[in-house]
Amino acid sequence: MAAPSQPQKATYDAIVIGAGIQGSFTAYHLAQRHRDTLLLEQFPLPHSRGSSHGQSRIIRSVYPQECYSRMMPDSFRLWQRLEAEAGTSLYRRTGLVVLGPAGDPELEGCRRRLGDNHVLDAAALAQHFPGFRLHAGEVALLDSSAGVLFADRALRAVQEVFRRHGGTLRDGEKVLCIEPGAMVTVTTTAGVYQAPRLIITAGAWTGALLEPLGLRLPLQPLRINVCYWREKQPGSTSTGTARPCFLTLGLSQAPHGIYGLPALEYPGMVKLCHHHGSPTDPEKRDQTPLGASCPDIALLSSFISSYLPGLETQPAVMETCLYTNTPDEDFILDRHPNFSNIIIGAGFSGHGFKLAPVVGKLLCELSLGEEPSHSMAPFTITRFPGVLQAAL
Repeated sequence: MAAPSQPQKATYDAIVIGAGIQGSFTAYHLAQRHRDTLLLEQFPLPHSRGSSHGQSRIIRSVYPQECYSRMMPDSFRLWQRLEAEAGTSLYRRTGLVVLGPAGDPELEGCRRRLGDNHVLDAAALAQHFPGFRLHAGEVALLDSSAGVLFADRALRAVQEVFRRHGGTLRDGEKVLCIEPGAMVTVTTTAGVYQAPRLIITAGAWTGALLEPLGLRLPLQPLRINVCYWREKQPGSTSTGTARPCFLTLGLSQAPHGIYGLPALEYPGMVKLCHHHGSPTDPEKRDQTPLGASCPDIALLSSFISSYLPGLETQPAVMETCLYTNTPDEDFILDRHPNFSNIIIGAGFSGHGFKLAPVVGKLLCELSLGEEPSHSMAPFTITRFPGVLQAAL
């Protein structure tokens, strides 16, 4: 029962569990469709326990996978719409350089989408962005539309616009039980709510919510080290305002999946991370002492020595973030196989933030029984065998 000090409405048109960037955009789209929507968050806001905190995320047009490339123009438009609605800037255009060996299949896919005039050899890269050093047989692609999303500001903005459209956001309420039915019942630590549609976007906690509903998705929460590296001379990694984001596609002297953003959170420090982490329980991720076991630090230090010699080779600041990965690192956006009014958005695998406006729109469309505005084929639950279990 609801606490006496918190009188609240019990019935809504839609309930969204998880107020990270994906759930917040889902609730935002539902509210804009005039659906009375409840957005639930287990932790008091703002918090840094999930995957949507921090000041910066990369946004880019170019993707090796065509399904995401097709979604990005829509995502850029929706980010711009949110900027206009919130009256605040959420994006800084910096450009993005994609570094890889000439002829690499993923790099070639990106090149075809960008065009040959976006290819930079070592000399052209050094001219545009003096902080980078390429090696023989390697090239760079320039995505000039890319840049940095201001993550914390974006999350606040979408939640504020959601509330402005009549949405209800309740934080500090952990979901204890979900009862399927024509009206789904959600019991939290503070109340009991019902709605004809439920959308679950609970990040690393999604698996635990779904198991009692007979669904065991192959979701792996990962603890990611987020590292900041001091410039030997402030501004030395580039000239003027030309400080690009970057990512690697398997260089000769570095692995796939290193990415970086220009100094923002900490002046004079570049954010540079490895797109991999160690399996973790989201409830216990901070029990591992920082620096206790960080094989990626040596890898990143080696990358800096080879490709970004203007940076110090030991991180000045280390933080953590959570990824929730699927085996193929593609999203899950689908209905529960047994309960069609329960919609699931999960497994964003460390690359979902930029696409959140579109993800939210798709989850909204699924929950309303509408034809999705993009192909859902890459995101189905059924691509993973054996996920249906006996409900408890």
